[in-house]
Amino acid sequence: MRNLLDFDFDSAHIWHPYTSMTRSLPVFGVHSAKGCELELVDGRKLVDGTSSWWACVHGYAHPEILTAMEKQLHQLSHVMFGGITHEPAIELCKKLIAMTCEPLTKVFLCDSGSISVEVAIKMALQYWQGQSLQGKSWQDQSSQEQTTHQERPLKQRILTVKKGYHGDTFAAMSVCDPEGGMHTMFGDALTKQSFVPAPQTAFGEALQADDLTAMRDILSINHHEIAAVIIEPIMQGAGGMRFYSADYLVGLRALCDEYNVLLILDEIATGFGRTGKLFAYEHANITPDILCLGKALTGGYISLAATLCTDNVAQGISQSPAGVFMHGPTFMGNPLACAAACASVDLINRNEWQAQVAAIEQQMRLELKDAINLPSVKDVRVLGAVGVLEMHEPVNTAELQQQFVDLGVWVRPFANLIYIMPPYVISPAQLSQLTRAMKLVATSIKASSACAEPQLISHG
Repeated sequence: MRNLLDFDFDSAHIWHPYTSMTRSLPVFGVHSAKGCELELVDGRKLVDGTSSWWACVHGYAHPEILTAMEKQLHQLSHVMFGGITHEPAIELCKKLIAMTCEPLTKVFLCDSGSISVEVAIKMALQYWQGQSLQGKSWQDQSSQEQTTHQERPLKQRILTVKKGYHGDTFAAMSVCDPEGGMHTMFGDALTKQSFVPAPQTAFGEALQADDLTAMRDILSINHHEIAAVIIEPIMQGAGGMRFYSADYLVGLRALCDEYNVLLILDEIATGFGRTGKLFAYEHANITPDILCLGKALTGGYISLAATLCTDNVAQGISQSPAGVFMHGPTFMGNPLACAAACASVDLINRNEWQAQVAAIEQQMRLELKDAINLPSVKDVRVLGAVGVLEMHEPVNTAELQQQFVDLGVWVRPFANLIYIMPPYVISPAQLSQLTRAMKLVATSIKASSACAEPQLISHG
């Protein structure tokens, strides 16, 4: 008979994400997982609607990923990456360069999504140090303004949009929403970055005339001190599950070119098919200077992330005063994680996800559309394998979590959102169980009810 977990010890000693050690939230013990189901220690099975924070796109216990990891575990589970290389890292980087846009030719392997953002920001800052060292005047072909070597050292700030989320480490926190985000308490300790309003034009719509005005204004005035713009393409995740127009990205890319600023795209949540394109930047047919990847990179089986950049960025960094890129995590290029990622990417490259995500999107649109008639629901949004019910008020996460478990599903609400991002391999019946549960729980919420402690989530 299966032993039950020591929940009392867990509550007293183990810190879970975004929780208090004096007012702990309930947790549910998981014994095993397979396909799209989590099996609790009491034997109940839950259909997973979150892909374990958006990462397990192939489902759990996928035989090909497990086989790749088991083989690698017996051969070489870890080795330092300084002065050493190995086949899983080489093969993974080949695959990533082949599947991303052509200008991205250099890959830095790191530990997690948040670290991928840290790396991207450091790349941008070091790039401009390298440009300064060269002491050359630079003029973009599309710009009438010239950036001289005296100006380049000032390019040490990052520009971004509000409602964004990029991780929990310090540089990543500095580019999260400074007003309504989860890291406002650290405001005085964080590097002061520049912010403009979040994109307002909805996905699928032509760009509103003034949507990029604030971005253009700040770039026109302060481009001499801005190293890069960072943004989550198409979908702002933990900042509110907001989908915005691809035209915004087209205009943003043009502004970065005009004002000689690097463009960093954070595809940690959106990469590998989640929005209906392999990478969300494909909706806009643009290319970034730096790209952050994570989560689904390994299929969610083990932590790994990657930051890709262009030859131009890499050369600039190599010309900086240090002469090398100053970052080197202990578990960088971990062979076990690289082997899992190779297997996950191979599954993605079969392109089965395209039909799977399209079917998920179609079914969610059909089954969630009538939720807009519920008094508690403000908006219903679906894009790719993301389905969102936006409520009028913040929800009680602990209370709703129990309701979802009682309905046989794992859905993790936060703030005023009930959302699902299921594994691509989910069956129509399992997906219907999730959408029914979402509407049933939303029905139980009164439009005026608010939670004293809305819980936030991370995607780092």
